[in-house]
Amino acid sequence: MSHVGVPRGTVRKRRTLALLTTGVLTIPVLAGCSSGDEETPRGVAQDIAPTARQAVADGSTVNWAIDALPATFNAFQADADSATARVTEALLPTLFPMDKAGQPRLNPDYLESAKVIEREPKQVVLYKLNQQAVWSDGREIGAPDFVAQWRALRGKDSAFWTARNSGYERIEKIERGADDLQVRVTFSKPYGDWRSLFSPLYPKEITGSPETFNDGARTTLKNTAGPFVLRGVSKADGTVTLARNPRWWGDKAKLDTLVFRAVAPKDRTKALTDGTVDVADIDPSTADRITLARRDRGGNGQPLTHGPGADVSPAAALYSYAVAHGSDEKAAEAEQAARAKSRKAVLAYAAEQKALRDFAVRKSLEPAYTQLALNGESGPLADDRVRRAVARALDREELARTVLGPLGLPAKPLGSHLALAGQPGYADGSGALGEQNEKEARALLADAGWTRGGALQQPKDTKAGSEAEKKGEKEGEEGADADTGEEKKTTGGAEKEESAEKKDAEKTDKDAEKADKDADKADEGAEKDEGKADKASRDEEDSAASRDEGLYIVGEDNKPAAHAPAATGTSAVPALAPARHAAFQSAALLRQAAAVLGEDGAVAARDKQPGGAAGAYAPAGTPAPAPAAAKAQLGKDGKALTLRFVLPSGPGSQSLRTVGDKIAAMLEKIGIGTEITKVPDESYFKDHIASGVYDLALYSWPASAYPATDGRPIYAKPEPATDGSLLVEQNYTRVGTDHIDQLFDRAAGELDEKAARDLMKQADARIWAAAGSIPLYQRPQLVAVDKKLANVGAFGFAAPRYQDIGFKNRQAAGSSADRKK
Repeated sequence: MSHVGVPRGTVRKRRTLALLTTGVLTIPVLAGCSSGDEETPRGVAQDIAPTARQAVADGSTVNWAIDALPATFNAFQADADSATARVTEALLPTLFPMDKAGQPRLNPDYLESAKVIEREPKQVVLYKLNQQAVWSDGREIGAPDFVAQWRALRGKDSAFWTARNSGYERIEKIERGADDLQVRVTFSKPYGDWRSLFSPLYPKEITGSPETFNDGARTTLKNTAGPFVLRGVSKADGTVTLARNPRWWGDKAKLDTLVFRAVAPKDRTKALTDGTVDVADIDPSTADRITLARRDRGGNGQPLTHGPGADVSPAAALYSYAVAHGSDEKAAEAEQAARAKSRKAVLAYAAEQKALRDFAVRKSLEPAYTQLALNGESGPLADDRVRRAVARALDREELARTVLGPLGLPAKPLGSHLALAGQPGYADGSGALGEQNEKEARALLADAGWTRGGALQQPKDTKAGSEAEKKGEKEGEEGADADTGEEKKTTGGAEKEESAEKKDAEKTDKDAEKADKDADKADEGAEKDEGKADKASRDEEDSAASRDEGLYIVGEDNKPAAHAPAATGTSAVPALAPARHAAFQSAALLRQAAAVLGEDGAVAARDKQPGGAAGAYAPAGTPAPAPAAAKAQLGKDGKALTLRFVLPSGPGSQSLRTVGDKIAAMLEKIGIGTEITKVPDESYFKDHIASGVYDLALYSWPASAYPATDGRPIYAKPEPATDGSLLVEQNYTRVGTDHIDQLFDRAAGELDEKAARDLMKQADARIWAAAGSIPLYQRPQLVAVDKKLANVGAFGFAAPRYQDIGFKNRQAAGSSADRKK
């Protein structure tokens, strides 16, 4: 709810969702990151009010909020989304659903057993089906359904519009076993993630032909095999209604009907208060309201201390009353209308809070994580040193506390791209990149050529009067005329005519070259002695200090007040004698002078002191100081180090924006500027992330029990296309290596689970070192649930057991067992 994730149509529909390095890396910990003796950290438990089936009443209806109606009921199509996954889980076979620890577990409702029975000469898996398992039309689930799905998804027939074929392309043949209840699958090459296949399993009537596959399952599912069947879809009401499956052979569903209702995230609070939904994913603000509503239950009719009007002080209330009953009729009328509107809002809020008392907030960690993505395709981030500097500047613990701390959830930063805490394959691989260290981050940037004052220097080999210099002068002039409310920091070169200024420029260039050489030496010796990196940083600071020597700022030298510019009322700001032909210096001085003037152009009273307006005056010929931001920000060849940071603007993405602001502040400390752009949620991914129109971005990836299969397209090295573009699959950071690809391929073909996990830990360490994706924290999962409902809420890793969901019976809950919605 509070985070933007990768659209579910771009990832494996198997998952349960609520949703180019440029140098040799020194990675001393890669070999030791896969120790078999390490203990897997525990994850956060699910919160679903677990209740024995005998304590759950039969009958009734539950309304469950989803973001929108499913775009399709075919989970293998490109536009399948989170609603598709939610609905199909209750209707179709999932052979190996994830358990509480994020591991695939055999589903006894469909399988008696499934295992690898042969490894040589080829891998063979034998499935033994539950003999009671049938489709809703009465036909047995069998080998023909497996064969039809394999042929549709193996990628050999382009007539089938599929989003993926991972694993299916490795199957050589599928045969009937010793009887109709056995399915024998032979692989052309080993596949360790074979349990990911055939989930969900569709009947052959859908997967048997391109026509039925492409169109037949988009709007309806006539044949299903779950605890529920699809009763109908109403676009007018925005509902998908499921009914109890009379042919279901497993535990009978407790509910008569289960209604998935489309409710936009911003409308969830109203839907809860008016009884439209019983279960809804919510954001922290709605969770806070529910918590307050339950706290205020014993208020004995006292006014609420929160909500509309709660922050009005007694004095303000008295003043409002006086105006409303005063002699000024016009003012009184307006105030009375405002008071009436306020009373109405207070009453409406109080009624909503009363309704919210019937709900509980169930919380856990969602099987998904939020990352900072660094686009390495072009620009400064194409340099791995800059990416690593960004990563080393982040205080990931603080970012995790910002999101998870207020919710009472463990605020520990995530240490892996390929597993979450609690999963068997989890190990913290962040040591391959290194801990937060601003000094080392600055050293990396210095080694990459980004230095203080670099944004104000001319590019090397630029001659006086060149086009680049003229362009710089023009930009400087335009900058002086720009509106300061939307200031864009641009700097251009200026012709140096004064001999003193020439000397200063030569001294600056020499100092910059010296700093670059020192930084180069520091990088070359980094593997032997990290102290040299510190020396590079100190030399850079000394160089910057030497460039500042001799600068003269009024207000810091106690010069006589006679030198201060006179106030001229509303007249233009007087000239402050900048160096001749220095357009960018003039613009800087004008902005500084304007800053000390009041709205009417007069000098502020606090600045009427000996020495004049601090920072606004310098003798003729004295180089003007650069703006404070330019001094702190790094640059190279006349360009400032500024990154485009794209964030979503929707109401449910507030926590992402808060995290984005904190990241921008952390980067500013090491001299990296950010230009934050907030865009609508609906265009955030398509128009920016997938298109590569960003430098930094925050978005989420779901967890998986099959990282070798599901992680491969996310971190695969982009390949050049014939038109010159990059084929990135799902690697929207555009950062990858051949070594990472090889580790994924080896893990996918490894049948030994422990060996496969060790390979994934090695791949994760390499992904950390490439610094294209920086995991921050596991996403919070907040679900508002009618407090009388059992076995539903924040599921964590585990897939829901829809047949167990229901209202607690009268004996267990003290309430009616035949509740109707």
